[in-house]
Amino acid sequence: MSTRKTRPISWIAAARKAFTAFPAESQNIILNALTIAAEGQKADIAKPLAGLGSGIFEVALPYRGDAYRVVYAVQLGDDLWVLHAFQKKSTSGIKTPKHEIDLVKDRLKRLKAMLK
Repeated sequence: MSTRKTRPISWIAAARKAFTAFPAESQNIILNALTIAAEGQKADIAKPLAGLGSGIFEVALPYRGDAYRVVYAVQLGDDLWVLHAFQKKSTSGIKTPKHEIDLVKDRLKRLKAMLK
């Protein structure tokens, strides 16, 4: 049986800062999902984020009436990269707001350029 290497988890600074504002228990649940991803699996609360290409996932956590989201990329270099963390304010459906998607696209583009 081969042992699977856990990938390092790297954070875009703004995503880390936003994430630290989440309630502690929700942080623990999301960190667990990121660890599962770093080990090459997909947590139940993670799903592919449509429209951004393969390898981009979103962890969606409903928590005490709020919704917390973390977007990560698994196909950038050797690390798993956390691109964005935010509390979803909208109560109209589960769709990720366009301005959040645009922010992820921008960060993804800049990160790809930095990693070249």
